[in-house]
Amino acid sequence: MSRLWNPSIHKLHPYIPGEQPHLLNLTKLNTNESPYGPSPKAIEAIKNAANEDLRLYPDPTARKLCEVIADKFDLKLDNVFVGNGSDEVLAHAFRAFFRPENDILFADVTYGFYPVYCELFGLSYRHIPLKEDFCLAVEDYQGPCGGIAIANPNANTGIALPLDAIEQLLKSQPDCVVIIDEAYVDFGAETAVSLIKNYDNLLVVRTFSKSSGLAGLRVGYALGAPELIEALTRVKDSFNSYPLPRTSQAGAVASLLDEEWFGKTVRHIVATREKLIPQLEALGFKILPSQANFILIHHPEFSAVTLHNRLRDQSIIVRHLSSVPRIQEWLRVTIGSDQDCENLIRILRKILENPSLKPV
Repeated sequence: MSRLWNPSIHKLHPYIPGEQPHLLNLTKLNTNESPYGPSPKAIEAIKNAANEDLRLYPDPTARKLCEVIADKFDLKLDNVFVGNGSDEVLAHAFRAFFRPENDILFADVTYGFYPVYCELFGLSYRHIPLKEDFCLAVEDYQGPCGGIAIANPNANTGIALPLDAIEQLLKSQPDCVVIIDEAYVDFGAETAVSLIKNYDNLLVVRTFSKSSGLAGLRVGYALGAPELIEALTRVKDSFNSYPLPRTSQAGAVASLLDEEWFGKTVRHIVATREKLIPQLEALGFKILPSQANFILIHHPEFSAVTLHNRLRDQSIIVRHLSSVPRIQEWLRVTIGSDQDCENLIRILRKILENPSLKPV
């Protein structure tokens, strides 16, 4: 630690992203990236945007991208905000809407960036425990609060809330902003976007990183009432007026317009997920019901850390979220390609048959 730091920096506990290892013949199932590339039309648009116009600043409002997003969700232009990945959008939202006089509420098992943002912006927060089955109960989010953040589907369990539960929460907390983080919604859950026209306290945050296969482009966006979008724009323009490069804007627009590619890849990932689950159950794993592009798995006879390390020895990387107490004995597995998942099952079978594997 440095004597030159701002004192508040000493207290930060930064988010730790998933490992990006450089291993030969790697099967990478730890960061919920798409196993399939982005739309070929998006790649072509990115290439075309990489021209001499890069000497010019990009459109600070990303108007074309916002128009395409608004059209997709039957919203108006002033309902849309875009940023450099959904992480940046979430950070701006925490800054714009969450109030320090009361605790910010989010689940005890959820996206790890939420407490980091609270620490960064000097916000107190309170974890709301998920139920024993890892489902979220919106009735637990009552009383005074400075704001609410819910990942739907949940960022680490894959379990989704139904739309009527989200509406119940919005009705019960009309004076605070409720962020619904929909990074994984396209893999089987129901988006809350339809509620925006009736609830001015709802902010839906989405990303191109998962279902669109554009994690490397860093594009995210928020949808909400015009007054929420105006606040986000104020924060953005006080921080970075030009967050999205020309290439990112062009690629995101082309990706959104290629609905055929999007639908095909999402359906393929969902089908692979539904095929993988019974194969893991046959090996003795317990799997939470997932509507995301990952599953959370637990083996009652073998420790998560040992399974994680043995898989890594075989160049298969899954996520062991050891810092989250309730899921220390669980592993989060990204749904890869069919070949990736076949390889996972093959290696797991060999590991579990090894008598030297230490039980829990």
